[in-house]
Amino acid sequence: MLSPASGFNGLSIAAIDGDIGSIRDLYFDDITWTIRYLVVDTGSWLPGRQVLISPLSVRGERQGDKVPVNLSREQVKNSPPIDADKPVDRQLEEALARYYNQQYYWDGPYRWGLLAYPGMGPMPIPTPVVEEMAANDRPEGDPYLRSARDVTGYYIAALDGDIGHVGDFLIDDRAWAIRYLVVDTRNW
Repeated sequence: MLSPASGFNGLSIAAIDGDIGSIRDLYFDDITWTIRYLVVDTGSWLPGRQVLISPLSVRGERQGDKVPVNLSREQVKNSPPIDADKPVDRQLEEALARYYNQQYYWDGPYRWGLLAYPGMGPMPIPTPVVEEMAANDRPEGDPYLRSARDVTGYYIAALDGDIGHVGDFLIDDRAWAIRYLVVDTRNW
């Protein structure tokens, strides 16, 4: 199902043993246009703390105003700290993946490494040719993560001038992929 990115803001995150906070932002990678992390504000539970939760932790579909995750409050409490004002680098992503015992999404030919989408079993091992092609397509260095909140409002330029700005994103909430940009053309 396609859902607007703005519709995720404020949704509660339901751990297996209680709520842990609400979604403040979504980080996506600008190469594959995939939501890589939910930025969660832990609110009054852990005041002043934000955590990153991968869609790989989401269990099932959204339930009303809650997004269920396969994590405990204790796991989230002890997760690697983030600085929401700094970019997420590959070292932090590796620390998060190790901590939550998740595979690296960049290790494999599919959107989620060896998975086509979160919650799916591993795909068949690709042939060596497919693996080599995927490795050649993989950028070196730190990932290209962007804040959905920050990118909203960016101008969209056509070949012959501006046509509007990013108003929202439509997200496939099974693959966690951005499928469409919603462009606000009211000033065009």
